[in-house]
Amino acid sequence: MSSRLNIQRARVLALSLVATCSLVAAGPCDIYASGNTPCVAAHSTTRALYSAYTGALYQVKRGSDGATTTIAPLSAGGVANAATQDSFCAGTTCLITIVYDQSGRGNHLTQAPPGGFSGPESNGYDNLAGAIGAPVTLNGQKAYGVFISPGTGYRNNAASGTATGDAAEGMYAVLDGTHYNSACCFDYGNAETSSKDTGNGHMEAIYFGDNTVWGTGSGSGPWVMADLENGLFSGSSASNNAGDPSVSYRFLTTVVKGEPNQWSIRGANAASGSLSTYYSGARPSVSGYNPMSKEGAIILGIGGDNSNGAQGTFYEGVMTSGYPSDATENSVQANIVAAKYAITSLTSGPVLTVGSSISLRATTAGYTTRYIAHSGSTINTQVVSSSSTTTLKQQASWIVRTGLANSACFSFESYDTPGSFIRHYNFELLLNANAGTKQFYEDATFCPLSGLNGQGNSIRSWSYPTRYFRHYNNVLYAASNGGVHTFDAATSFTNDVSWVISAGFA
Repeated sequence: MSSRLNIQRARVLALSLVATCSLVAAGPCDIYASGNTPCVAAHSTTRALYSAYTGALYQVKRGSDGATTTIAPLSAGGVANAATQDSFCAGTTCLITIVYDQSGRGNHLTQAPPGGFSGPESNGYDNLAGAIGAPVTLNGQKAYGVFISPGTGYRNNAASGTATGDAAEGMYAVLDGTHYNSACCFDYGNAETSSKDTGNGHMEAIYFGDNTVWGTGSGSGPWVMADLENGLFSGSSASNNAGDPSVSYRFLTTVVKGEPNQWSIRGANAASGSLSTYYSGARPSVSGYNPMSKEGAIILGIGGDNSNGAQGTFYEGVMTSGYPSDATENSVQANIVAAKYAITSLTSGPVLTVGSSISLRATTAGYTTRYIAHSGSTINTQVVSSSSTTTLKQQASWIVRTGLANSACFSFESYDTPGSFIRHYNFELLLNANAGTKQFYEDATFCPLSGLNGQGNSIRSWSYPTRYFRHYNNVLYAASNGGVHTFDAATSFTNDVSWVISAGFA
């Protein structure tokens, strides 16, 4: 009887939410609580996940002085106050340092430490996400998601209240279904407390991507699967579940839940429609997964052993105590749809025109006669003037193209070497022929912003939002503000990454 009442209560909440289209009518965690499967972790940089929540959503750290500030909802149960971030980070860069847990259990996510794999930052830590990589709107109000580039990850190895052993749990995450790769592993959920692989069944996390080393779904991916450690599972088989479809909704709801000898994968378009069940049944028959041996840590953007080669974008997600009913999850999906996630501009500052020929002049004092050019495959700066040779003028001219990986941004084709584009490789900028691959497209897509020093544009990498066109010893890099490489030096960063864009020389 109590189960039936819980289902009815969840349906009433969903109907109320759809009728009001209000973010504060009932948050996802209010809905889970009504189904007796309360949230034990609730993470979002875009909005509050409880109708009464007014606390911190996330923290950002400023590149200019290392200061931090917290971003809270505009109102109880509402959308994040993006204006606070924009004001605090104006004229510099910002990183997301903490994604706060809204459940009250203190299960905050911070920079992931080294484990079975080391990260690219000092002492083997993973990178932190740039604060501006994933702008969106919710019901017309601007917010920012967490854009995970390869090498980026967050973790909590001392979480409270999360499932351990074979205990029941549920989880969902709203992701960007167009941002993924085949590397291991873009996860959100339950993992090892040691940051190391401790065996089959020691994880239970949502995975999204098109990795084919372990399990797969139908088509070529990407798929929603479960990372159960030493395997990405799409169903009961260790290999393929034809019922797990390839999905690439711009906003994607992903669900994984598990209890003794039972688990499910569900998914949906987060902007419309209802959840579909891709798998529901017994645990995998492979040894070690029944019963499970979950450890209760929480990860975002990485595997349980800190495998950090994957990419993806996270907007919100929770973990629950207990196995949520489908009806409860359906109500949560209705809430997500009512939040009205939508895309917004990735660029700002002086507008670029696709098809135009441009030049890019440095604004750093003492270098203002130098323009971005190329010598063979090397992208550098050279002094260019009206008296320069035709060859040099052509080498310093670039054709603006629609972004190869994202049409909201741009790619830059060489004027004198048609078919070759500026791309980053090991964070050096190179001129390479278009390889026609997903990787090349991502490496060659850049998003111009208002110049960090107030002049012209700063041009950030789409795939690594912390990295910008920067001249260092007259060579061009995709550089971050104060990172581990020599060319990441904080000194003069805002000047070195700001460029005046004008008509091309050729």
